[in-house]
Amino acid sequence: MARKELIYMVQDKGRDEDKVFKLTEMGAAQAERWAMRALMALMKSGANIPENFDKLGMSGMAELGLKAVAGLDWETAEPLLEEMMSCVQFIPDPSKPQIIRALFDQDIEEIQTRLKLRLEVFKLHTDFLQAVGK
Repeated sequence: MARKELIYMVQDKGRDEDKVFKLTEMGAAQAERWAMRALMALMKSGANIPENFDKLGMSGMAELGLKAVAGLDWETAEPLLEEMMSCVQFIPDPSKPQIIRALFDQDIEEIQTRLKLRLEVFKLHTDFLQAVGK
């Protein structure tokens, strides 16, 4: 089965309005490593980790959410946040959606866009929880 993908168009007013990005789910091994590094960092920081969290992988990360990562020191959080952005590609011309390239820093001009893209990447990896909850 292929990795999940999402096309995200910025709706907010500003310099990024109508820009289009392609988000692609991490592979299972990369997602597991990311989740375990985040879990270990959260535990080291003294965050309240639910019981059995170590067995939940990415779904366990959904329980804590990005708020918990915000409590980490920058040196620990930065590589985790940047790895999330590795899931994002840019579609420079929305009329040619087949042309997709790696993301450059100058592609995103608003901080809000970066935050929303990270949230969408997080949801892409944890959206199965909604189905389980129903």
